[in-house]
Parts: sequence; C-alpha cells; structure tokens
Amino acid sequence: MMREFAAPPRADEFSELIRTKVREVRDAGGTRETVTVDWNEQQAHVEVVDLPISSLYFNPGTHRIRAQRSHDPVRDEGLDKDPWSAESQDYLRFLLQASPTDPNLRDTDFDGLKDSLKQFGQNDPGLVTHHGILVNGNTRACALRELGVQSMRVGVLPESFTWADINAVELSLQLRKDHRRDYSYINRLIAMEEQAALGRTPEQIAKAFRIQVKTYHQERWILSTVRELIERSASGGGSKLRLVDWEGAQERLKELHRLYMKLESVDRDQAEVLKEWRLAAILLGFSKTDVRHIDEHFLKGGLGHMLPAPEAASASTPENAGVLIPGLGLTVPASSSAVSEARALNDRVLRAKAMVGAGVHDLAEGERAEKQEVISEARDAFDKAIDEAGRSARLRKRKQLAPARLAEACASIDQCVADLVQARSSRSLDEEAFDDAVLNLRSSLRKLAQQAGRGLPDPGDGVAWLLEAATAEPTA
Repeated sequence: MMREFAAPPRADEFSELIRTKVREVRDAGGTRETVTVDWNEQQAHVEVVDLPISSLYFNPGTHRIRAQRSHDPVRDEGLDKDPWSAESQDYLRFLLQASPTDPNLRDTDFDGLKDSLKQFGQNDPGLVTHHGILVNGNTRACALRELGVQSMRVGVLPESFTWADINAVELSLQLRKDHRRDYSYINRLIAMEEQAALGRTPEQIAKAFRIQVKTYHQERWILSTVRELIERSASGGGSKLRLVDWEGAQERLKELHRLYMKLESVDRDQAEVLKEWRLAAILLGFSKTDVRHIDEHFLKGGLGHMLPAPEAASASTPENAGVLIPGLGLTVPASSSAVSEARALNDRVLRAKAMVGAGVHDLAEGERAEKQEVISEARDAFDKAIDEAGRSARLRKRKQLAPARLAEACASIDQCVADLVQARSSRSLDEEAFDDAVLNLRSSLRKLAQQAGRGLPDPGDGVAWLLEAATAEPTA
C-alpha cells in the first residue's frame, strides 16, 4: 500500500537551493523550459532547472521496482526503516539497473539507456519534489551517475504536493504510451492495487492503465493469488517467496485465470485442484506450452500418485466435513480431499522453493539438500505427467481430426447449396464444371467409405449409409 515518507536529511537546505534555481530561471527572461504533468485530472506546467545529480534521492516509493525490492529481505527491511541512508539508496540503485525478472542479472535495457544517454545526452527532463526526491527519471539518474555526469535537468513539483499526489503523477507519466521503459508486470499489478486503495473505481483504473475492466479484475485476482501463495510459503525460519519470483509468468498466470473462471462455475473443486497444479508448475519453471497440458484431461491422468506424499495430509478436515462460520452458526462444506491433497503438496513445493530459490544463507547443508530433493522430485513428477498429458492430447487430436475434417466438408457443401441456388436464379451456373465437381465428390465418398468400413462388423447408421451410397450403381 501507499506509504508516506519523512523528509530526507538536509531537506530544508536543498529546498532553498531549488527555490533559488527556479527564481534564477524566471528572472532570466526569454523562453523557459517546462515539463507538463497530469495531476487531479488537470495539467500543470512546472519549471525545469539543473540540479547536482549527487544530491538527488532515488524514490523509495517508485512503482518501477516495487516487486523487486523483495529480492533481498534484509536490505528491503533497512529500506523501510531509513530510505535515505547510503545503504538504502545503494540498494535502490542496484535494483534500478537490475533485470526485473532476475535482479541478480544486469538489465540489458538499462545498458541501452546508458548508451543512449552517453551518445545523445539527456533529451527529456526528469521530475523531482521540492526536497530533491526523484519522481520520474530514477533510472536515468542511475545511468547518468554511472556515466559521471554532474547535473541533471529536472522539473520541480509544487511544495504543496503530498505523497499521494507524487504517486499519482509518477503513475500518469509511466503509463504514457511514449514511455520508453514500461513497468514490469508485477509492478503494474501493485500500482493498480494502490489505485484501488485510494478509492478509485475499476472503470477509472482500467481507463488509466488503458485496459478493459474485465482485464483489471483479472489482474487483481492474479495479484491476490500471488500474495496468498507468498503467505502459504512462509516456513518456521521466516523465509517465504517474493513478489519478484512471479515476474515473467504473466501469460501463464492469465491463462490460469481464464481456465479457473471457466471451470469454477461447473466444478469448483476441479477448478481449485487445477489451480494448485498449474501454480506449482509455474513456480517450478515449466513453459507456457507445458503448463497448458494441465487441464480437465490432466486430472484423469492421475498426477497425485506420481508426486511425493505431502508432509502432513489435510486430515484435520475430514472429507465432507463442514466448516463453521464464527458468529453465524452456519456450516459450509469443506474442501474435498482432492483439493486438500493438492494444496498440501503445493505447500510443500512452495516452502521448499522459498528456502532454496530465495537463497536462504543460514540454511543447513542437510536441510538445503532435503528441500532441493523435494523440488527435484516434484519437477520430475510434473515432467512425466505433462509428457504423458501431451501424448494423450496428441492422441485425442488425431481421434478428432477425421470428424472435424468431415464437419468442415459438410459446412462447405451447405454453402455450395446456397451458391447453387443463387447461380441458377441468375442463370450463371456452369453446369459442365458442376457435373465434374459432383463426380469428384462421388470418387472422394467412395474412398472415404472404403476406409470407414474397414474392421467394423457392426457399423453405425452414418457409416452404414455411406457404404450403401458409395456402392449404389448409377441409374440409367
């Protein structure tokens, strides 16, 4: 959620420097450079000045790296306690030049931005508060510092701006279509969540993000699911998954939502089981095409017997037992045993990934090996089950291919009837060509009958008609 930050050190001194710079620009006369910001459904034009880049602060509340902050929980905690310390600012600098999906790697887009700034200089001004906190241009400031540039052109927001105003301005700037570097997926979801917390309607948020309202609800469902999994991954040692662990899973999460919504209205338990399996497969790193095999047919393949048994089955809630709603005295059905087992197995994978994938440094070697074995066993089981599901899908496709081809042929014949009527009414039918086409149809039907009748001692009505029609002698 949105947070208010205290003023940075020497804020009053820097604020006075900014006032002096703005006065100098105004007193100089001539054409002044300004930057336009969208604020409170209005446009404001603010003065642009040159400020020493070493005195500017990276914004601890920027949406650009909100999810990535969870990469290092210890440094993230320090950032919460004192966002203006050298250590916290260095952590923000590290994240700004890191890959959104894997902060351990340097972002190639950042290097591209750095090369552009080196070659062409700063084209567009950044944006700062009157205390020198960067609202727009954090990544550019990081690249300019690496290049050794001493100052940066920035527009200065009014002193009356609150942190709510600052966040709204940053969001409006980042969502402009001409922005060079988009938010990462999870950071967009967090920004939507914050806008909802401010009381904006789904319609308003969808318009701001240039998406449909149904897409907004989909994104909120995905973020809620991710947060639930993070909490479920928490272990006794305090380690748990991070928001950044779900970067790069955008399409797989969206496809999961579509499948879940389709199945929930028919069989909620089936939808929940498939949801658990797909989320586990996503976390284990399976590709989008692999994850797609986890569908309604996947359950019939029996994945459960392939996986290692859960550490603690959900025996505390017996099958068909009810759950009492406190205060109402009502009992609702509990989750089925299939759902409970799927959740228990997924929880085991979640906790293992949280301890191994997040790089818990004080994890004992034996315990690390145990958790890694859980991940390896789960991945092997999913790999075998998905491979089997893929073979089954190909077999189903082959079984359905011939009927599908025949259905297409029927549609073409139906269209031919309409075309024939129209051609005769306009006296434009080429009867000779039509007769040749009918003879080709008879030849094709005979070939079809020959193959359809093989090995069928008791053919159905359709095949029986085809055999009779194909063997009928033409009348004189």
